[in-house]
Amino acid sequence: MGVLNILKFAMKCIKLKILLHVSTAYVCGEGKGLVLEKEFYPGETLKETSSKLDFEVEKKLVAEKLQKLRVQGVSEEDIATNMRDLGIERAKVFGWPNTYVFTKAMGEMCVGQYRDNLATAIIRPTMITGTYNEPFPGWIEGLRTIDSVVVGHGKGKITCFLANPSCIMDIIPADMVINAMTVAMVAHANLTSSINNIFHVGFSLRNPITFSMVHQFSYQHFTKNPLIKHGKPIKISKCTILANMPTFRIYVLIRFLLPLKILQVLSIAFPWYFRDLFVNSKRKFNLVMRLVELYRPYVLFKGIFDDINSERLREKVRKSCNMEVDLFNFDPKCIDWEDYLINSHFPGVKKFVIK
Repeated sequence: MGVLNILKFAMKCIKLKILLHVSTAYVCGEGKGLVLEKEFYPGETLKETSSKLDFEVEKKLVAEKLQKLRVQGVSEEDIATNMRDLGIERAKVFGWPNTYVFTKAMGEMCVGQYRDNLATAIIRPTMITGTYNEPFPGWIEGLRTIDSVVVGHGKGKITCFLANPSCIMDIIPADMVINAMTVAMVAHANLTSSINNIFHVGFSLRNPITFSMVHQFSYQHFTKNPLIKHGKPIKISKCTILANMPTFRIYVLIRFLLPLKILQVLSIAFPWYFRDLFVNSKRKFNLVMRLVELYRPYVLFKGIFDDINSERLREKVRKSCNMEVDLFNFDPKCIDWEDYLINSHFPGVKKFVIK
């Protein structure tokens, strides 16, 4: 694993003061209630299984599967699909919803098991968004976290979505994550202990924002500042938000699948008139379903991230001079979500990401 290689390299650096490992707050899986900043012990799983989680075993399974596919002469595209399916399958065996958080959890276990006397800190950011201040408000590279849904809404491609409207969307600007990382490194350099220093960097506890609020602000922004297509502004409407999977499936069947079947038949009978309509409708449907599957663990999430360790870091900054407070700010209470999303983040996504 990459983490193990980094650890081996770090231990050879005799003047190294601290190793900072960036994970994610969602290593907790589909948790509920207050999620603590606690360490994963080697072999820990999120549900009862017949065996403990061993990342060496998982690494071997991946290597064997990959070799088997290549011996069979499978195309690179099919190899990617098969390996992705294997990752999701293994993640769910141990209680994680997807490969991303599964591998992040194994990375943390690797740090805990092999760090020896090396000073370490683990940063667990939530959903990272565009910058709050540095290098300037709204800067971002690529679509991040909620932005695929926001952009799909702004382009008029997403008219319904699976989400709990009251679900807390724990988002945090990228520069605040960097500030937290910097302070954590300074505060814990050369300090070794029997446990890792773990920090949730998110706002769900002290300044929460719900999915319905994000949707409302997105609607406000793209109504007043619409995206342009073929020289004309794209008109959008509010999404239909469905709070559970059974209801969502019934809605999709009635709203999308049945009309798609009819369009498919018509496109065969009258291709010159219905084919483009069918193709565009199918593309929109596939986009919605792909995003629903990707975001389901987060838009139905029922947990709130405790951040007592991060609050202690903020307290250290507050006790320093005023200039440092401004330079290394990651205080959740300073953000006005409506102002930040409408005037910084959404414009940043349009300027730096949407082509």
